[in-house]
Amino acid sequence: MPATNRLVQAAIHRFRRRRMRRFERFFSLTPSTRVLDVGGTPANWEFTNVHPRLTILNTPRAKEAAPPDVVWVSGDGRSLPFPDRSFDIVFSNSVIEHVGDLAAQRAFAQEVARVGIHYWVQTPNRRFPLELHLLTPFVHYLPRSWQRRVIPRFNVWQLLTRPRPDERDYYISHFLNEVRLLDAAAVRALFPGARLLRERLLGLTKALIAAR
Repeated sequence: MPATNRLVQAAIHRFRRRRMRRFERFFSLTPSTRVLDVGGTPANWEFTNVHPRLTILNTPRAKEAAPPDVVWVSGDGRSLPFPDRSFDIVFSNSVIEHVGDLAAQRAFAQEVARVGIHYWVQTPNRRFPLELHLLTPFVHYLPRSWQRRVIPRFNVWQLLTRPRPDERDYYISHFLNEVRLLDAAAVRALFPGARLLRERLLGLTKALIAAR
């Protein structure tokens, strides 16, 4: 792994550890807390001191090996296969911006609120100058027609990670066609009544969290 990529991964792990510890404190997590992680992986839960009764829902292609006490369910966050209030907390980390257009994001938010007594939904802040998927400054402010010209030719993500051509093409296509970034007003509209938490970097809001 190139040294620059290792530095990026170290920074990501640092922010995730801080986020997970904040989540743990916010809800006073215990081993008996029933948590549904929508779109996550087991690795993210290594950053908590307390390990709850965890169910992970994700697409089949994202399935990873999990500890025996973790339940893995294949499914779609826009139509969760669980009854109302099945979990103490529904958790989601950087997923809602990937599910599609505004109607899809509304469906996702409604399902999270339906299935969880409480929830914690984090998403990158569109107002942050660095686009965090491509690690490229200001590119997300360009019109889509400009993004389609600029991003395939240059983005910091591919320089740092050096993906295979098929991985690169899939990732860029997904960003251009499916990722819809949110700002604070959009998060408030999707999760009315939730508390809006902010993650900051150098005084700027890097990410937003809707918590209930």
